[in-house]
Amino acid sequence: MANTEPYSVWTVEALILMPLGFYMMWSVALRRSGVMIWLAFPFIFLGAFQIVLLYLFGNSVIATDMFTNILTTNPGEAGELLGNIYPAVVIVCAMYLPLLWLAAREIGLKRYISRTTRMNVGLTGAAIFAVGLLALWPAYSVSEERHVLRDEIFPLNAFYNLGLSGSEFRKVHYFEKTSEGFSFEPVRTAEAPGREVYIYIIGEAARAMNWQLYGYDRETNPELARIDDLVVFRDMLTQSNTTHKSVPLILSSVRTDEHEELFRRKGLPALFNEAGFDTWFISNQSPQGAMIDNLAHDARHLIYIRSPRYDMQLLEEVRKVLEASDSQKLLIILHCYGSHFSYHQRYPREFAHFKPDADVAISRQNREMLVNAYDNSIRYTDHFLAETIAYLRSLKDTSSALLYCADHGEDLIDDERDRFLHASPTTTAYQLYVASLAWFSDAYRRNFPEKVAAAMANETAPATTHALFHTMADMASIQGRFISHEASLVSPEYDRTAPRRYLNDHNEAVPYMKTGLAPQDIEVFRKFSVEL
Repeated sequence: MANTEPYSVWTVEALILMPLGFYMMWSVALRRSGVMIWLAFPFIFLGAFQIVLLYLFGNSVIATDMFTNILTTNPGEAGELLGNIYPAVVIVCAMYLPLLWLAAREIGLKRYISRTTRMNVGLTGAAIFAVGLLALWPAYSVSEERHVLRDEIFPLNAFYNLGLSGSEFRKVHYFEKTSEGFSFEPVRTAEAPGREVYIYIIGEAARAMNWQLYGYDRETNPELARIDDLVVFRDMLTQSNTTHKSVPLILSSVRTDEHEELFRRKGLPALFNEAGFDTWFISNQSPQGAMIDNLAHDARHLIYIRSPRYDMQLLEEVRKVLEASDSQKLLIILHCYGSHFSYHQRYPREFAHFKPDADVAISRQNREMLVNAYDNSIRYTDHFLAETIAYLRSLKDTSSALLYCADHGEDLIDDERDRFLHASPTTTAYQLYVASLAWFSDAYRRNFPEKVAAAMANETAPATTHALFHTMADMASIQGRFISHEASLVSPEYDRTAPRRYLNDHNEAVPYMKTGLAPQDIEVFRKFSVEL
């Protein structure tokens, strides 16, 4: 990390010397060094984890979100990822398994360290640690954030992030209690005659750069491109590059600068329940044990689709719901699998349009196949969205509206940084810039022409995923506590000047320019006319 992070020379000195001195003292704290090595297993685990993340992202300490991802990622997804980063796994095993084997052997042979050796190693370690400790004073003096120990000294920063992750899990666990009695106190300012159906689709890892609708030079949206009455939001940024944080924010009225309110307020399903709607949450992802599940369980009906989990199965469930239900007012939230890695498993073989698209290890030499598979997954999302719109269009005497947005984007080894996937502590343009669109039926356009006109006027408006909750509420003409027209993309009152903020790894709201963006990312945003 001394080479991968933009630390001051003083921080680098402390980063190297303090852990080195500590490990030396630790190794001789008892006469049996093998026992001390096994007692140091938490440090070994963090070191191995850090190496894997450096292989994936190229920089940054183990983030709070990384610890959360371990607990919320289902075994199938974890297996897919590990199978494609085997070089990092091999390196970790080669480094640490022999050490643990030797430690176990020392324990078995009951070997002891001499008093002289323990004294010499311990005192040397203490001296090294002291020099590193002295380096903290100038390190703090030149640090902009003044959180050197918390953010820059491994493994202290990793342990801090682990504690923060645990704190978040406790808040999630007590959500039912902390949000008890909450009400939006909603009222409907208008209703359409006949049936009303609102579809809210949460995409997965769909970056705008690889959508034909956003100027991509491949035909990844051949079906959506033929839909004339589509509204495409061309300046949408995610508030978080991790699913377990982004989706709750998408389902909530909470801004990034009021993160603690996330555990006190209910979400979109609860709002529509109070407004008299029949609510459905249909997910193509497994329960995660995270905040997403709490908000999803507020829906009157909850369905988790089983394998093989292609997103067209979501449309099949929508058909079943609308054909079987006699409800006149419905909200249906669909949580897609979209373009989640491993990409080639996100679509049936007949949608393998770009080839070769084999399941290969994550590396620059395999980038062509990785991008082909990713683009095929986008093309399958295109088919799913187009078919969903076609089905809604076919419904008689129904006023319907659809809103789609991806939870975050994805890195695809796009430049010399070799960044891949998402959820890294520092962001990139590819992780932040996401695809988002809306569609309105002819009946909805007749009943609410001013909302459709506002959506079209706001196609190029700067927005974040914070706008989605308010847009969905406004689509259904719902007003209430914590609902803002100024944050709704279907309102002529939408505030184009509102500052855009990102929820960082420590749950702090920061400007996007302070999320670790590099000059390459600024150039990408400039290409797509996105101003930060």
